[in-house]
Amino acid sequence: MNYKKSLLYLAISLLLSPVVVYIVLIAAGAAGASYEMTHGETFIIWLLMAIVINLSLTRKE
Repeated sequence: MNYKKSLLYLAISLLLSPVVVYIVLIAAGAAGASYEMTHGETFIIWLLMAIVINLSLTRKE
């Protein structure tokens, strides 16, 4: 297991996660929806999106 590669993928996924979440929220707002999220909901969505991004970056063998 390559720890440097794993940590790099983790950092990338944690940095890209809020970007993707805000793109989705802005797109929903442009379509007419209005979302208000608490800090807890935002944190959970941030972590779940980071997991999805991390899974998409890792190779399946």
